[in-house]
Amino acid sequence: MTIPGFLFGVLVSTLYGAGFHLWRGGSLGKLVLYTLLGWFGFWMGHIVGNLLDWSFARVGPLNFGAATVSSILFLFIGHWLSQVEIERK
Repeated sequence: MTIPGFLFGVLVSTLYGAGFHLWRGGSLGKLVLYTLLGWFGFWMGHIVGNLLDWSFARVGPLNFGAATVSSILFLFIGHWLSQVEIERK
């Protein structure tokens, strides 16, 4: 992994998280959650794509296709799990 590839991945995954926050709305805490989910999902997708030797939409050293799909999946699942409310008596 090159430094420009890493920085590009961080930029894109941050934009995924911020864009999801712009679409779904929420507080500053949700922005932090979506950014972290975007990062984690992107890099997990990249690593899994490399381990499985997928070459879907490669951009330089990044397995961009698998990383994008994984990041979006993490964002939707994380948003869904964050909707749980605890009843207080």
